[in-house]
Amino acid sequence: DPCRNFHCKRGKVCHADKQGKPHCICQDPAACPPTKDYEHVCGTDNKTYDGTCQLFGTKCQLEGTKMGRQLHLDYMGSCKYIPPCTDYEVHQFPLRMRDWLKNILIQYYERDLNTSGILTEKQRNKVKKIYQNDKRLVAGDHPVELLLHDFEKNYHMYVYPVHWQFHQLDQHPVDRLLTHSELAPLRASLVPMEHCITRFFQECDGDQDKLIALKEWCHCFGIKE
Repeated sequence: DPCRNFHCKRGKVCHADKQGKPHCICQDPAACPPTKDYEHVCGTDNKTYDGTCQLFGTKCQLEGTKMGRQLHLDYMGSCKYIPPCTDYEVHQFPLRMRDWLKNILIQYYERDLNTSGILTEKQRNKVKKIYQNDKRLVAGDHPVELLLHDFEKNYHMYVYPVHWQFHQLDQHPVDRLLTHSELAPLRASLVPMEHCITRFFQECDGDQDKLIALKEWCHCFGIKE
């Protein structure tokens, strides 16, 4: 099978021509496997797709058009009303996000104590310092004032989680710049719960080049150069 080890980007599938040479062609959205309701996704065109296969297949078929360039995965789940993000909410968003990233790393570290594999040894050593610090704010539904106070008081605990998340997302390619598609795995899963995340990322892109550099990312989270 000439397509066995031939990889195509999302929205495309491998097809062998008459000479047996593999090529990437657009996925037919109608040929996508059936999905459950919880696998539905919302596109940036505010249309619900049966799954990412259907969404990216549709985007591929629109390649070269303005509609195709603008169509992205917006968030997981069927399309619904997402309330606008106020100036006050977007201002406090980094406080919750920093705390959330720190707690994710703590959870990974605790899991690795029993069965290692989530974090690398270097990452575990970094998180261990946070985990063992008796001044650490434990996970919980904390008021904004407490999160702000803790960030100012224990700033050093938040630097690594912010850097870690950037490098987790910076994968295709690894170039110290985050594209829309690299941000999608984080953004798409959080939009229904954190409706300010889209505006937050838009405002992070200080030079409006549709790429978030590490410097811009850290600035958004209040991490000094």
